[in-house]
Amino acid sequence: MGVQIPLQKIDVPPGQQILLHKVSWEEFEAIVQELNDRPSLRLAYCDGMLEIMTPLPEHEYFKETIGDAIKDMAEALELDYESYGSTTWRQQAKQAGIEADNCFYFQNEAIVRGRIDLDLAQDPPPDLALEIDVTSKSLARFPIYLRLGIPELWCYDTGKLTIYRLQDQQYLEVQHSSIFPQLNIQALPQIIEENRALGRLALRRSIRAWVGKQMV
Repeated sequence: MGVQIPLQKIDVPPGQQILLHKVSWEEFEAIVQELNDRPSLRLAYCDGMLEIMTPLPEHEYFKETIGDAIKDMAEALELDYESYGSTTWRQQAKQAGIEADNCFYFQNEAIVRGRIDLDLAQDPPPDLALEIDVTSKSLARFPIYLRLGIPELWCYDTGKLTIYRLQDQQYLEVQHSSIFPQLNIQALPQIIEENRALGRLALRRSIRAWVGKQMV
């Protein structure tokens, strides 16, 4: 009989991850529940492999600022949206689960509006997921997002924001978001950097002003 170590005793240093093998779906579900009171840990699961990681402050900063920018852009353009943060999206039939850095409904917003009981076995997945890639990950994310059917991914890495769209069962890099086709989304990291020292309020005002200028 193997030695079992309670997950509450596992310490994952910031920027690091551990990879567990041969984790059953039932064990994954139990781990999700057990780690509910440790929101700093992030999970990714695919075919019995489970990665548990702790993000760095840099990761969390860009998660928050880009997530806020998405909300500010939507509100400036008067687009209805729902945001579900780092929800653990999972589907047993696909043997896949992941916690995006943030996720949003736009096209399917009316279907999920105000709901807290979403289940990918019967509900549509988020229309947009955000991934912050400031640290290396042991478990590839794209195959998991593909199984869950999330249409659009934004990936931030060292000052660059790349848009991927699900087409013909693969993620292809594209220049324009299907959600904000009129905006140059790739400019967001530069706007964030230019306003980072001015504070969060100034940054959010700058995002809204930038949207207004592009819509003239």
